[in-house]
Amino acid sequence: MEILQRDGRASYAAIAKQVGLSEAAVRARVQRLLDAGVMQIVAVTDPLQVGFTRQAMIGVRVAGELGPAAEAASALDQVAYVVTTAGSFDLLCEVVCEDDEELLHLVGSAIRALPGVISTETFVYLKLNKQHYNWGTR
Repeated sequence: MEILQRDGRASYAAIAKQVGLSEAAVRARVQRLLDAGVMQIVAVTDPLQVGFTRQAMIGVRVAGELGPAAEAASALDQVAYVVTTAGSFDLLCEVVCEDDEELLHLVGSAIRALPGVISTETFVYLKLNKQHYNWGTR
């Protein structure tokens, strides 16, 4: 997994050479990890470079059961990440929007209308200082 985190395009042959296994064994292990949902192999894009000029984290407070609100937030196209939290917010939703108009509509008409939502607070991203996916394995 660590090799694929550094280079998601690494060939099975190159990985096999680094870890001392056969190419077939690497292929089988990667497929098992993918099938089990332990990892995904995806292309990570820069939202600004592909036309999404507004990113934000939205803190959501929910009355009652959190599951329905979390599921409904997860179903929204602009929502890239949803996490249930402890603290002043019940959910955190990272969103990627084309512009402020889309963010305004998303917060005002979609997120605030989710089941049990009592309040939201939006943290608009001004600059992405660090984002990485190479934290490794245990």
